[in-house]
Amino acid sequence: MDTAVPGLVPGRWTIDTAHSEITFTIRHLMTTVRGSFTEFEGELHIADDPLESSARAEIAMASIDTRNEERDAHVRSPEILDVERFPAMTFVGRHVERATIGRRARTPRYHLDGDLTIWNVTRPVRLLVEFHGVDGDPALGTRAGFTATTSLSRADFGIEFNIPMQGDKLLLGDTIAIQLEIQAVLDEPTGALGRPAADRSAGDDS
Repeated sequence: MDTAVPGLVPGRWTIDTAHSEITFTIRHLMTTVRGSFTEFEGELHIADDPLESSARAEIAMASIDTRNEERDAHVRSPEILDVERFPAMTFVGRHVERATIGRRARTPRYHLDGDLTIWNVTRPVRLLVEFHGVDGDPALGTRAGFTATTSLSRADFGIEFNIPMQGDKLLLGDTIAIQLEIQAVLDEPTGALGRPAADRSAGDDS
């Protein structure tokens, strides 16, 4: 089966944080509150067979931004995220497979399975990843675009803060929906043998 992804060169791709974002939503009473994490870093390691690729990301918990300073301070406090004790969440993606593509899908889609660690608690997470193609020029470098989505239970990571409301209702929902808009820059291409392109050229001259 052909697993090639047009334009996606094997090698190390670094997330361009200036052109990427990590956003989330959570239910607050009967509506949805949106927020983001503004400080993060990561990289993709694209293999010769794209389905053998991997990814890594680290997100600064204190960078949470819900557009309300008082609320953000509370979320950062020991009562909820406790960012002093747990300054980062990490994701390590280990397995890629093709996702079922419906007739309306306009871009290739894949599942990226990995481990998410929050509060020193690690749980498996599956991302649905859409690949938007590769573009760039000598000034910008070779760039690839992705959108990834997932949802998780904050209780699974021990984050259970809530306030009881009338009846059996709670102030906050448990499910957090996450969306990533990622632009990654090719830093170090590799060839079929997994060597950097420069090494490959030198070897070919010998």
